[in-house]
Amino acid sequence: MSNNLHPQFGREQVKVLSRKPLHAGYIRVDELILRHRLFAGGDSEPFRRELIVRPRGVGVLLYDPVRREAVLVRQFRVGMIDESRSPWMLELIAGMVDEGEDPLQVAHRESREESGIEPVSVVQICDYYNSPGVGNERITLFCGRVDASAAGGIHGLDEEHEDIEVVVVPYDDLVTAVESGQINNAMTIIAIQWLQLHHEELLQLWSRTA
Repeated sequence: MSNNLHPQFGREQVKVLSRKPLHAGYIRVDELILRHRLFAGGDSEPFRRELIVRPRGVGVLLYDPVRREAVLVRQFRVGMIDESRSPWMLELIAGMVDEGEDPLQVAHRESREESGIEPVSVVQICDYYNSPGVGNERITLFCGRVDASAAGGIHGLDEEHEDIEVVVVPYDDLVTAVESGQINNAMTIIAIQWLQLHHEELLQLWSRTA
């Protein structure tokens, strides 16, 4: 494996001079003053950054390999409020990992809460950082086997102001929606592109474990 894939510096080359909370509401924001090692040698001057602090997140692509259908959800997203297109986004089931929870537990819990069905078998897709330039949110993606014929309805928790529509999408339409930009959020795009590479082997895997 190429050495270019490994970073030259580690966490020990970053010095946090100060850190304090700026805001703690629906999201938490900290202010950091820090310096770090430079590629050209020496250390940077101290500089200020704001960091969005988030719990670890989980996304779940529910997929029926027999019917070749995915179960997605549609809900209002405030981050789309200034866009001309609808702020009701088609996306994966998702949620946050509470203290003491395992991401796989969250995948099952959120599937029940947001879709009313639970996967009978789950494989991990990947881990990634959502937007490391401004936040520390780490996402774990899963793909879970379901019977899509049982999916539908409106779900979510009232106390979390959730109003979630379950949408069943055929595999071919799923791929087309990514290519056209109709599906336009990173978590869902990553999972669907992974499914494009692996859906045939998923059918074989889940056929053996059924």
